[in-house]
Amino acid sequence: MCGIVGFTGRREASPILFEGLRRLEYRGYDSAGLVTSTGNQLHARKKAGRLAELGKLLATQPAPGCHGISHTRWATHGGATDRNSHPHFDAKNEIALVHNGVIENFATLKQQLQADGVQFRSDTDTEVLAHLISRFYRDDLLTAVTAALGLVKGTYGLAVMCRHEPGVIVGARFGSPLVIGIGPDGHFLASDATALAGFAEKVVYLNDRQVCQIDETGYVIRNQDFDTVDVPVHDIAHFLGDGDTEKGDFPHHMLKEIYEQPETLANAMRGRLEADNATAHFGGLNLGAQQLRQIDRVVMTACGTSYHAALVGEYLFEELARVPVEVEYASELRYRNPPMDRNTVVLALTQSGETADTLAALRESKRMGHTTLAICNAVGSSIAREADGGVYLHAGPEIGVASTKAFTSQVAVLAMLALYLGRTRHLSSTQGQRIIAELQALPDVIRKTLECHDQVKLVAQKYAGAKNVLYLGRQYLYPVALEGALKLKEISYIHAEGYPAAEMKHGPIALVDENTPSVFLVPRGNVFDKVMSNMQEIKARGGPVIAIASAGDHEVSAVADDVIEIPDVPEYLQPIVTAIPLQLLAYEIALLCGCDVDKPRNLAKSVTVE
Repeated sequence: MCGIVGFTGRREASPILFEGLRRLEYRGYDSAGLVTSTGNQLHARKKAGRLAELGKLLATQPAPGCHGISHTRWATHGGATDRNSHPHFDAKNEIALVHNGVIENFATLKQQLQADGVQFRSDTDTEVLAHLISRFYRDDLLTAVTAALGLVKGTYGLAVMCRHEPGVIVGARFGSPLVIGIGPDGHFLASDATALAGFAEKVVYLNDRQVCQIDETGYVIRNQDFDTVDVPVHDIAHFLGDGDTEKGDFPHHMLKEIYEQPETLANAMRGRLEADNATAHFGGLNLGAQQLRQIDRVVMTACGTSYHAALVGEYLFEELARVPVEVEYASELRYRNPPMDRNTVVLALTQSGETADTLAALRESKRMGHTTLAICNAVGSSIAREADGGVYLHAGPEIGVASTKAFTSQVAVLAMLALYLGRTRHLSSTQGQRIIAELQALPDVIRKTLECHDQVKLVAQKYAGAKNVLYLGRQYLYPVALEGALKLKEISYIHAEGYPAAEMKHGPIALVDENTPSVFLVPRGNVFDKVMSNMQEIKARGGPVIAIASAGDHEVSAVADDVIEIPDVPEYLQPIVTAIPLQLLAYEIALLCGCDVDKPRNLAKSVTVE
């Protein structure tokens, strides 16, 4: 979502700030801006639109100085306009501030400030903070920021400058990530360590309700009682993970990440499968075999694509481990009070590790005394640090806003966890060895699956003009139908819905006509005949049918208008294999529709606001 980069040191700040923002573009934004300082002068530049617009402005109006803060904004309060872009200022233009998060009581605070004569220049909640800090400022910016935040309800990651304290940047965090970077030329603040690659050598992650101050020579961190705290210092390389953030020979990050999936699946499984014991092994779960056997129930919680992976996990856990599972949207779970036995484990799934709703659901579960685990891609993220244990995906940076490789890696990790739990209960050694062999074959199977790309292109050309698309699957493939529909919606802006195939006749079949294609997930399996019957129901009403089917399946090709062939795999692995052509289909249709594949409108990669 919104991005923050700050620098104070011995180099010109503007190029560093701009490059840091460029590395955060994938998170999603609608405007960008920065402010630098020379002496006691502040130089602000900001522009709605893509970062390139800010670049054009800087080319004609440079922002000089070795100290500065910058921001990419994803609009919450007020439209995407120049005046709503960050940074924001107090009435005297002495305090400059950039902010991630939402100030929930901004309306009340704004009314109080307006009653005192303050005139606002934007529609944002953030500007309230600038005026509050100015009210408390008495020659000590750190003290003023801390005092102002005492009046605030909501979430924030902040970077603040004052023209009376050249070279000083104050940061604060609650519910929105913030990291200090330590480099040879100065110190940094950022919302994501990715922005600091090549600039900083060490990083320090702030915890909630901590404030910090950085200058050219050092940093200090304080808690909400204003006591100095010591925080671990880490090598930045540990948090950047494997993988390249550049597109290479691919036209888009999304396509590159789709084609990376053979490698990312191999990375997810590397060192975690034990053929001798016919089980999986995880170093970070922090739960022994006896504790695992005591689990009576698992509640999986997630948002978006991760939620769909969790739905697949429900099938995996219940079939392979015989453990009851409930899957909850994190945005709903955080405000519910569901009855949970003490032997219930809460498992959070997240790519970024910073999703606000998932983090809040995890914290509420911890407060109630439940063991919490996480499946996460981002090393050092809030959820990774706060969960009692967990598993990293090792998928490398995912730059495309529409998640692809993270989804398949999450499903692979869930399959291994189900194997692990199953082997502590009822799964035999023979069953475990078979599952391990099938998992180990996955990377090669996915390489074979990617050969369907040419078929997908032909299908995309035929249906790119559709206004509505239905995605249909059963059992393990129902969640994949949801995920396929989400991918199409995210990047092509075409309305799409996923359903259990048998549920069509209970209402949604009314949508079927000659202009509404239905994508059926129909590889061979236990409910193959049932899904074929559902397909016939669509055909009988004149609806075009696209089938994702086992290679050489003549029964499917005799009914479907178009067939995309995939290799045969066991049913519990079909979600991973069938996801590939659906990702490619969404990608190719989005291209034909002229959409920005990597940066779809209105979306953000990491959703750090509620």
